[in-house]
Amino acid sequence: MKYKIAVCDDEQDQMEHISSIAAAWSEREGLHCEIRAFSSAEAFLFGYEEDKAYDILLLDVEMKNMNGIELAKRIRKDNSRAEIIFVTSHFEFAGEGYEVDALHYLTKPISPDKLTQVLNKAAKKLAAKPPSVIISCGGETVRLYETAILYAESFLHYIVIHTKDKEYKIKESISSFEDRLSGDFYRTHRSYLVSLKHITRISRTSVQIGSVELPLARGKYDDINRAFIEHN
Repeated sequence: MKYKIAVCDDEQDQMEHISSIAAAWSEREGLHCEIRAFSSAEAFLFGYEEDKAYDILLLDVEMKNMNGIELAKRIRKDNSRAEIIFVTSHFEFAGEGYEVDALHYLTKPISPDKLTQVLNKAAKKLAAKPPSVIISCGGETVRLYETAILYAESFLHYIVIHTKDKEYKIKESISSFEDRLSGDFYRTHRSYLVSLKHITRISRTSVQIGSVELPLARGKYDDINRAFIEHN
């Protein structure tokens, strides 16, 4: 499994401390985690507008300007999957955590053992949820479940995502989109990313998904066969 984790705390030492615990947990559990640290809610939101694919959020409650509770409410508008963990010096805001379905409150100073326990709980809950990806398309934010995605193809600075029901054209590179998905997808060609779960036939030069035949780059035949067996 791979998870994207955000640590948001306006105290530099706390931000680094929490990030280091999360990194140690990731390594110990054999997980591929991308951990990003932010010194304010505003800094987080600036990047969040471009990439909403976070799985675990560690948010300081008592930040200046926008606090962690307000930030969580903003995030919940278009990300219902992420597990939110609040970090606080006080419990006076604990009641508001129910509004955003917070997983846990941790009090400072943060205990590595306690944070590790909560991260394990978050990972367990995430593993039970169907993998999905958030996209912005036509002025709307859409959650696509990976099981619905058949394949994606790139056109210059855009990609078209083909699902069972419709197509979505978004401004994103195919490499960036691939990074946001699980290992159930395979890059058959520089312009194509396919769902291993939906492949119906593999030849030396192409893969078939339903009635659609997509190109397979030279030298990838053995590799895609191994991936297909492993993920089915």
